[in-house]
Amino acid sequence: MSTTEYTTEVEKVTEQEWSELCGRFVDANIYQTWAYGSIRWGEKNLSHIVLRDGNDPVGIAQLRIVRPKGIRAGIAYLRWGPLCHSRTRDLNPDDVHAMAEALRKEYTDRRGLCLEIVPNAFRESRRAEIFQNAFEQFEGKSAIGTEAYRTFVLDLSAPLDDLRRALHRRWRGYLNTAERNELLVTEGEDLERYFTFCRLYEQMLKRKRFWTGVRIEEFARIQERLPQHQRMRVFLSEHGGRPVAALVCSSMGDSAIYLLGASVDDMRIRASYLLHWTVIKWLKNNGTRYYDLGGIDPVNNPGVYQFKRGLSGVDVSHLSSLVACNNGLSMAIAKGSHMLNRSVRKCQQHFRRFRASGPES
Repeated sequence: MSTTEYTTEVEKVTEQEWSELCGRFVDANIYQTWAYGSIRWGEKNLSHIVLRDGNDPVGIAQLRIVRPKGIRAGIAYLRWGPLCHSRTRDLNPDDVHAMAEALRKEYTDRRGLCLEIVPNAFRESRRAEIFQNAFEQFEGKSAIGTEAYRTFVLDLSAPLDDLRRALHRRWRGYLNTAERNELLVTEGEDLERYFTFCRLYEQMLKRKRFWTGVRIEEFARIQERLPQHQRMRVFLSEHGGRPVAALVCSSMGDSAIYLLGASVDDMRIRASYLLHWTVIKWLKNNGTRYYDLGGIDPVNNPGVYQFKRGLSGVDVSHLSSLVACNNGLSMAIAKGSHMLNRSVRKCQQHFRRFRASGPES
């Protein structure tokens, strides 16, 4: 056991300070940014905790607090955190263990909340082993119905030529086709570029007659609020002067994640293939190690699954949610939220099937 004397700070940072803290961690991600939390969940519902070893921050976490007014009960929800891998040192099991204790004491013991953590750690990795040991007193299940995240992750450390050779044969063939189609690919962080993506996205939904539930307008507000160095990157592909495909990704720490995509080409142009390949080259040039392809569902979305599989990434899944709760009322609130979330997902599935089978509008 470590003899380090850690100190904990709660609700003592400003938005700018939080942004600077996120920049200190290899495992930083967009879901732990102040901009994402404030736009997605509401600024009054956020909580920020910092763990220090002396003056050195060794762990931070942004949580969403759901608590009925006047009741000492509710939910503390931590998505893709805590951040514990400092840029100045290796991931230290003692730091992660101390962060687990700090989270439990603050949100479960002191506030009486049901604490659910969705860690950014893939199963069977060294990071996952460290997190499982540190959070061994937590239950490995979801209290509010969060499904385990599954995705393909592409390691970008290999030379670019090797990454291209590793592409599935058909995927590489479609990339070759796209490169012959005189596509113009540009990229940037400006809002006008994001709004071009939004127009393509709406066209795609109308053509395919399905509803994703993704709130693309929220991401525009998040983009506007993010500091420059944390902004999402928008890649656009044009053919004959007309936008035909767009891709939005976030690159923070040592990883990038594919967040949003839209395509209105006629499947002969294959613009999406060139967009992803352009992203890979851009990430390598900027020193990013991993490209997370943004979630897969081979059963309900086999087409997207096959497309992403063609990039030859590793099929991985996050650890199950970690839950700590010693307040019966808080657990009841969490279970009620679980049931509501499950009902909403079922309604969304029925709506998608209805839209897919209905007449053209």
